[in-house]
Amino acid sequence: MSTNPDDDMRPEYDFSRAQRGKHFAGTDAAFHIPVYLDQDVQAFLMEKAASKGIPLDRLVNDLLKGDIEAFRKLTEVA
Repeated sequence: MSTNPDDDMRPEYDFSRAQRGKHFAGTDAAFHIPVYLDQDVQAFLMEKAASKGIPLDRLVNDLLKGDIEAFRKLTEVA
């Protein structure tokens, strides 16, 4: 078995109509980081989001923005 990754290409692949870069996102693409919550935290937040009638991501972002602002105020004083 060869260690060259190009050797894994089968001869029947037809790239004659391929378009280079068709699915390239570019340099301004946003990368969304997956965040995994503890099960009890997720359940609590999902319940609160549902009771407020807002999406979970909006509730989490609002909470985190408040925490960031509070943290900034605390660090400015120090």
